[in-house]
Amino acid sequence: MTYDYVIAGGGSSGSLVAGKLAEAGAKVLVLEAGGSDRNPLIQMPAGFVKLLGVEKYMWFYQSEVQQRLGGRQPVVPTGRVIGGGSSVNAMVYIRGQAGDYLPWVEATGDDGWGWPELLKRFKAMEGNNRFNNELHGTDGPWSVSDPIHICELSRAYVMAAQAAGLPFTPDFNGPRQSGTGFFQLTTKDGRRVSAADAFLHPAMKTGRISVLTGCLVHRLLIENGRAVGVEYSRDNKIETARAAKEVVMCAGAIATPKILMLSGIGPHFHLKEMGIKTIVDHEGIGKNLQDHTEVPVLAFCNGPYGYFGQDRGWNQIRNGLQYMMFRTGPVASNGVEACSFFDPDDLSNEAKIQQFCVPSVYLEPGTTDLKPSWGITLNSCVLRPGSKGSVRLNSADPRQQPLVDPNYFEDPEDLRLSIGGVRQARRILAQEPIRRMIDREIFPGPEKDTDEALAEHAKRFVKTVYHPVGTVRMGRDNDPLAVVTPDLRLKGVDGLRVADASVMPTIISGNTNSTTLVIADRAVSFMLSANGK
Repeated sequence: MTYDYVIAGGGSSGSLVAGKLAEAGAKVLVLEAGGSDRNPLIQMPAGFVKLLGVEKYMWFYQSEVQQRLGGRQPVVPTGRVIGGGSSVNAMVYIRGQAGDYLPWVEATGDDGWGWPELLKRFKAMEGNNRFNNELHGTDGPWSVSDPIHICELSRAYVMAAQAAGLPFTPDFNGPRQSGTGFFQLTTKDGRRVSAADAFLHPAMKTGRISVLTGCLVHRLLIENGRAVGVEYSRDNKIETARAAKEVVMCAGAIATPKILMLSGIGPHFHLKEMGIKTIVDHEGIGKNLQDHTEVPVLAFCNGPYGYFGQDRGWNQIRNGLQYMMFRTGPVASNGVEACSFFDPDDLSNEAKIQQFCVPSVYLEPGTTDLKPSWGITLNSCVLRPGSKGSVRLNSADPRQQPLVDPNYFEDPEDLRLSIGGVRQARRILAQEPIRRMIDREIFPGPEKDTDEALAEHAKRFVKTVYHPVGTVRMGRDNDPLAVVTPDLRLKGVDGLRVADASVMPTIISGNTNSTTLVIADRAVSFMLSANGK
């Protein structure tokens, strides 16, 4: 069957693109490798914690050996479900700093990728329940609200962070990001609002969207230099779908370059190595991988503070009943309610670190045999990492995972800032009122205080914040490493556009989901302008 648009990927960007195209009158097919987003755990804010290790809802890309990390191979998970990351993330609503978008304008020569123009799109899609001003919208389909439940450990963290020199910030998407406070979330009335909830499901009533789950896209169908459809597998059968207007890549910063390379679009020598005929030689595909990383400080508490044990036994029953009856209590929490943004070298500067307060003991599986207990984890994330990695093919078999090299700490500044984040976390934990709740620091441990010891700790525990971007970056026509044009058309192939996080030239300062949706929103404008409504 032929559609106007075929969208590879039903995640955040794919949900918005499909919904807006259908509402504009187009006939759209969405192909998603994962399954439905109708699991009740997805709708419950705290439910995502139960899904993070479940292959049914997540891709788990094991990175290549990281020599700087002592041979570790950290896993980089991404969403594998309708709604993608917005269905399984922590629902944090962050748009970054205005200055994050200056490099986008410089890279593309298009002022439309600058903050003033993108802010209009952020506001138009936002339905905020607290802010209504020049920076926020209230009538958009994507609900943004204050957290319903905040635990005492998160509140103590924010109070202690102020004592450590950080001003209280009521809005991390306000005039200035720096400071400490509480997140706003993409929730409404105690329930998650994913991109699928906001854009895809409401547009299904048009009858112009077909959504197929369990579909692994193998490659693009390219005829006479034009993308005319895709080949995909479903239930072990190979099928094809054709697009009369455009094919839209929304598979994310790891799967999008993989599919392009499997289609013969990528670095010639690498494709030749894989036995794939080169259709378009694109040196930049798979390069420029950027990701936020975080390094933890973990401390045990001296009493039942935070969320340890709240998902088991009688606590689980009580909390579940409270949520079902009133939409309140721990189940209404996103599990990471408080945060600080700061420059560890000078707290008066614009932020270079985003520090997440997790009111529980939180470490990657396999990094330690530590027995869980009541505790707190402060994860310091480098906002604008200089390190850049890559995505390459492992084989010409679409069922094989690609080779992901995040190249963490390639840039020494990322490691230096991470150490600064650890030191600021310790300063916060030493302040009241949180100090009286702390029993002892576990990691790195009070005996580790030199830069060398903290660097060793960082290399042992550094992990992804689940924000890979940049592998199919946009840029000017004369930029040999830019893969897509400023209007997100793939260079060298007609009828093919990329509308996901892979097009970011540089990563933004904070959680990337809302910015990914703005990219998708602008992609729809380009498509409708080029193809007519």
